Amino acid sequence: MAIQWRPFVELVRKHRKFIITTHIRPDPDGLGSQLGLTDVLESMGKECRLVISSNWPPRYDFMDPERRIKRFELPGDFYRDAEAIIILDTGTWGQLGDFGPFLKTMNVPKVVIDHHLSQDDLGAMQFIDTSAEATGRLVVDAIEAMGQPISQRAADWLFLAVATDTGWFRHKNTSPATFALAEKLVRAGATPTILYDQVYEQHTLPRLKLLGLVLGRLKQIENGQIACTEVRLSDYAVTGAIPQDTEDMVNYTRSLAGVEVGLFFLEQPAGGVKVSFRSRDRIDVAKIAEGFGGGGHRLASGAVVHASIDEAETRVLDAVRRAL
Repeated sequence: MAIQWRPFVELVRKHRKFIITTHIRPDPDGLGSQLGLTDVLESMGKECRLVISSNWPPRYDFMDPERRIKRFELPGDFYRDAEAIIILDTGTWGQLGDFGPFLKTMNVPKVVIDHHLSQDDLGAMQFIDTSAEATGRLVVDAIEAMGQPISQRAADWLFLAVATDTGWFRHKNTSPATFALAEKLVRAGATPTILYDQVYEQHTLPRLKLLGLVLGRLKQIENGQIACTEVRLSDYAVTGAIPQDTEDMVNYTRSLAGVEVGLFFLEQPAGGVKVSFRSRDRIDVAKIAEGFGGGGHRLASGAVVHASIDEAETRVLDAVRRAL
C-alpha cells in the first residue's frame, strides 16, 4: 500500500522543533525508528526531542549510549515549545502512557507513522501501511521522500528495526522486498553481525534464570493447540531479573510443535496482566486481543487484562478456545 509522503515532507519543511516518540515498552522497531528519523532531521537543521513513557530497556543500551531518548513525565512543560509531534510504531492512546494526556493538550501538527492494524483517532495525520514489515521500513520511505541520505548510524538503527520485527527475517512478514531493504541499509553501512550479537547474545544471568522459570511453567492444552506460560511479580526477586527481561519470551510458546496460539501472561506492578498473543497462522490473534482492549497484528498482538493473573488466564484461554 503506497503512502503519499508529500504532506509529511511539507510538514518537516515548515517546522523546526519536533517531539519524536514511540509506544510504551519500546522495542527496536520503535527505538530504531526514533533514532534513525532523528538523525536525518537533525542533518537538515531540525531540533528533535526524543521521549518514551516507559523506563528505558537496558537490553538496548547499545542503541542509545548517550540516552538521548528521555523518560517522559507529566506535565511535560519542557516540551511545550514543540512545533510538531511525530509518533512512531503505534497509533493508539493505550500505547502512549503518560504522553497521551500531554498530546491532547498540544495544539500543534501531529503525525502517526505506523504499520499496525489497531488505530485510534489521535488527531494526527496518519501514514499507515499495515503491509509493511516494520515501522523502520516506513521511516526509510519517508527519508527517501525527503530526498535525504541515510548515515551509517541511521542505517544500523533502521536495519535493527526491520530485522527484529521480522524475527531476523524468519517471520511471514518477510518478503523479497524486505531483503532488498536490508541490502540497501547494509550498503549504507549497517552492521548485521554486530547488531545480532548485541540483541541476542548479550543476555544477563538474571534474564536466563527468569527464562528457566518461564520454560518450567510452559504447558500445552486443547490437544496441544494452545501453549502458555507466565511471569509473576515475585519472580523478579527470586531471579534478580527486571520486567524488560521478559521481552521475546512469548516466542517460546509458539515454538512448540502443533501449537496454533501461544500466550504469555505477565503480572504488572501497577495491577493487571499484560498478555502477549502469538499465532502460527490460522488464528487472527489481533481480533482476540481487541476483545480485551488491545490489538496489534494478525499473528502477534497484546492486551492488558485488569484482573488477577489466574482470572486473566481463564478469560483469555476461554477466548482462544472459542477462536479455535
